[in-house]
This record gives sequence, C-alpha cells and structure tokens, in this order.
Amino acid sequence: MDFWPEFLASSWGREFVAGGLDTVTILQQNSKGGSAFNILRNVISKEGPTALYRGMGAPLASITFQNAMVFQSYAILSRALDPSVSTKDPPYKGVALGGVGAGALQSLILSPVELVKIRLQLQTKTQKGPREVAKSIMKAEGLRGLYRGLGITILRDAPAHGLNFWTYEYTREQLHPGCRKSGEESLQTMLVAGGLAGVASWISCYPLDVVKTRLQAQSSYPPPKYTGIVDCFRKSVRADGYAVLWRGLGTAVCRAFLVNGAIFAAYEIALRCLFSNGSIPQENAMPAE
Repeated sequence: MDFWPEFLASSWGREFVAGGLDTVTILQQNSKGGSAFNILRNVISKEGPTALYRGMGAPLASITFQNAMVFQSYAILSRALDPSVSTKDPPYKGVALGGVGAGALQSLILSPVELVKIRLQLQTKTQKGPREVAKSIMKAEGLRGLYRGLGITILRDAPAHGLNFWTYEYTREQLHPGCRKSGEESLQTMLVAGGLAGVASWISCYPLDVVKTRLQAQSSYPPPKYTGIVDCFRKSVRADGYAVLWRGLGTAVCRAFLVNGAIFAAYEIALRCLFSNGSIPQENAMPAE
C-alpha cells in the first residue's frame, strides 16, 4: 500500500464525512441563535442535503498538502527544539512547541482556504464556486482581502496545535504505556487518543474560531461590521452575551473527535506501511505490528 494514495483517500474521505457538520457549525457561529438540529433541518428543507457540502471544494483541494505539511513541519520542529533526544520519543515540551510551530505555518495556507469556504457556506442567493469567490475577493480587496483573518487564524491554530499534539502523545501513552517507544499501540488507541486531542484543542481555541468566522464572513464592501479582532469580540459579546463565543461548540467537538482520530490513525498507519516497504529510515518509522 503506497503512502500518497492512502493519505489522499483518507484526507478526502474525512473532509467529505465531516463537511456537513462543519457547515452547520459555521452557520451557528454566524447566526443570532438556533440549535444545530434546527439549522440542519432548515438547510435541508430549503436547499437540499447537498447544501451541507457547499464550500467543500476549497478544503478538498488543499487538505492533503495541508496535512502533509503539518505533520512534516511538526516532526522537524519537535526534533530541532531538542536535538539531544531520540527522534522516536521526543519530550512532551518538544511535542507541544513543535505543534505550535506547525500550527502557525499551516495558517498561511489555511487562512485563505477557510475564507473562501466560509463565504461559500454562507451564500444564499448567487451560487458561486471556489474559484469565482476567490477571484471576486482578489478583484475587490486584493491579496490583503484574501488573507483577511490571518492574524486570528494564527492565534487560534498555533496554541491549539501545540495542545493537540501534546494531548495525543500523552493520551496514547496513558492508554498503552510504552507505545511512544515501541509503536505497538492498537488502532483503537490511535482513534481515541486522536479524538480526545481534537476535542481538547478545539475547546481551548473555540472562542477565537467564532471571532475568526465572523471576521472572514464579512467583506470590505459595504463597510465591515467589525474593524478587527477586539472590536468583533466586544460587539459580539455586547449583542449576544458571552455565550455567543461558544455557539456551535457541540457540533464542532463531535466533528473534531471523528476527524482528528482519523487523521492521527491514518498518519500512523501510513508510516507503518511506508516502513514495511522500506521507504523510510527505521528511526523515523513506527515498527510494524
């Protein structure tokens, strides 16, 4: 089994399965209220089930490269932060800092992708595709408009990825003591550890994600409702209370558990497949079971 076909299929499969939940979350974050079930029912009744996957073209086009970049940059950074330790078993401090760096780097790709995705998910009248939306943003606002929300994306993703990788490594070691060195954890351990890591990271950054969605949902014409991160935070809380910062959390957490568990499991299994084929050095691979 080759790495890229496996990783490509799993990446696209995860985005397809979780795309509907993501659309519901975005609609919750940018609305005045309403439960996930009511929003889901309303979208399906008015626009059909395919509306739940509106905007998924942009993430599908970038998800494989994005995931590969995150894991590769994490591996390099976690080792570089403490080169004296084993590459198979970096300390938890190196794991967390490597995750922070990987999260910051991926924001450069993720920010414009999520901007286009959010605009597509929230459109109700004119049905445009990812390319048309990106072109219209570039024409009206330039490159700066395409990177609207980059700052809040970095603030969200850098610490969240640090917690994500730290929680995954810590949890799988607790579920299967010694597995960080032996690499003999089960698929169930990978899924549970990855899922819990996703839940922890999303809970930690969720208020920032709500602010990011609201900032990226607006364009410069007409004049935007929010002038920046602090202004968006203040106006949102003033209008709807602090509960608005957690609107849609339940849907996001469910999606995070499923997607993150699958991401880590696919990555670990792909490394084992590569190692069994002799494609990577032993020190960088997880031993085959």
